Amino acid sequence: MADSPVASYLFQRAAAAIAAADALLITAGAGMGVDSGLPDFRGPEGFWRAYPAYQALGQSFEQMANPRWFKSDPHLAWGFYGHRMMLYRKTVPHAGFALLRSWAAAKELGGFVFTSNVDGQFQRAGFAPDQVVECHGTLDYLQCHAGCGTAIFGTAGVDVEVDPETMRARDPLPRCPSCGGLARPNVLMFGDWEWDGSLTESQEVRLSTWLASVRQQAGRLAIIELGAGTGVPTVRMASQRAAESDGATLIRINVREPLVPAGHIGIAAGALHTLTAIEQHLSAGKSE
Repeated sequence: MADSPVASYLFQRAAAAIAAADALLITAGAGMGVDSGLPDFRGPEGFWRAYPAYQALGQSFEQMANPRWFKSDPHLAWGFYGHRMMLYRKTVPHAGFALLRSWAAAKELGGFVFTSNVDGQFQRAGFAPDQVVECHGTLDYLQCHAGCGTAIFGTAGVDVEVDPETMRARDPLPRCPSCGGLARPNVLMFGDWEWDGSLTESQEVRLSTWLASVRQQAGRLAIIELGAGTGVPTVRMASQRAAESDGATLIRINVREPLVPAGHIGIAAGALHTLTAIEQHLSAGKSE
């Protein structure tokens, strides 16, 4: 189905803002992964459609994403996170990631990613790890649940087998390589006071340094926000802070919540469709 005239106009405006920018900040929430086939956890119904076992248990996403399960029922905790860790490993990032990477690479002052997603999809799509901020952590790293003091460690060689009927992990559960105690994901959970945020903190320092450099060079910044909702507004707040820079333009791509401050661009459509349409306008502009 053809896009409406309003949608086409917004795609064209977004393409013009990206073409005029000297630097590109990409911010992303869970909606970015839907076009890669990752489940949409919006509301308990979306979560339960993806994982009926949790509906039978009467547990929502927010209730399961809580560190208390690693104390009270580690097999249930690792069923929840282990399934997602293995799913993300197998998921191929959709073509929109490659478009974003090519746009950022073409900018004089480069690009950066800020995401609340813990799936590692930007790195799997070829973004350099030192150009990504994972504000809620990542399932590509683990930390010692016992708190023995060892640094976070990667998941290479760590596999978790999960019973699809009960969503409980089977032994052996991931262990700390230093003390042998139970490991947990290096992910910021709800009500989580034990998360090791050292990796995220170092990522945020690099982003702050880059943004300061863009400002010092009077660079024009375009912010492309994808699939970030208001339920946990971390990404939207980061986008809007960056958009306060002189000459910056926020392009908010969100099927349900596209509203933007005056003067910016809100597009009520999915990530892949919108990025593909913008690319068509960018390509047309180059050929003129």
